[in-house]
Amino acid sequence: MSETPYPQRTAVSLAASGVPVLPLRRGKVPFGNCSACADNACGGRPNMKTPGPCRCPGVCHAWAAATTDPAVIVSPPWAAAWRRAVCVGYHPGGAGLTVVDLDDADAIAWARNVLPATRTVPTARGEHWIYRGAMRSVNAVRPGVDIKSTMAYARYLGPGTGTMTDLPDAVRALAVKESSPVRPAPHAVAVPTGAGSGECPHRTPTYLDRGIAMAEQRITEASSAVHATVYRTFLAVLSRHGQCGCLTDAHVARLFTAAQRRGETARHCTDAWTNARTTLGL
Repeated sequence: MSETPYPQRTAVSLAASGVPVLPLRRGKVPFGNCSACADNACGGRPNMKTPGPCRCPGVCHAWAAATTDPAVIVSPPWAAAWRRAVCVGYHPGGAGLTVVDLDDADAIAWARNVLPATRTVPTARGEHWIYRGAMRSVNAVRPGVDIKSTMAYARYLGPGTGTMTDLPDAVRALAVKESSPVRPAPHAVAVPTGAGSGECPHRTPTYLDRGIAMAEQRITEASSAVHATVYRTFLAVLSRHGQCGCLTDAHVARLFTAAQRRGETARHCTDAWTNARTTLGL
């Protein structure tokens, strides 16, 4: 019997210790949906921030599919995904943990001045600071700083060094204080939503809502080229949903909020939306 590949071996060990794990493919992203779950056929919200009712036995639903059962990891269809995996992801909130993801030297310097010391893990560009305790996940709470805990996944990069400490109020406060102002003000979304008169392609209101949810996901999971991703996502939404007039300011606000949580400004969101409409002739 051949030796278990490194990612799978690590995953089995983590799962046995109570850490929910999932395989990540190239680009450090989860595996896509199986044919049964494609286009939300399963009724869930694939790879999104809330799990649906899907009971797919595979790795379709990102953090929501993360498992602590070693037997699942070594059995089909998970085993096939682990053979293709390039690294291990885990659900911090499911393990009762919070990861403060520091992307660069400036973010690390800020953390050392503001946050209590805890277990640290080096990353390619910065560090993960891991605290005991779960909270909601928020991206871009300040330059170079993301919070990954519930309804999110982080890359496992080793056990780290130092003693893990309890989640401090200073980190919880970031999610409250820093995430609220990034929501677009009413005038920030006062752009034409594409009130066209074309035939409505939406079978049900849920169809449109799922399209917006998938667009939010695409923006949220962008690991690079965020500007371009936001524009392309806006373009895709408008090309599919902009002709019939079903889009509302509430839909646009959801997209703007997702973009601003990735560091975009309200002005850039408005410009990207307007440019996408112009490109499509809306």
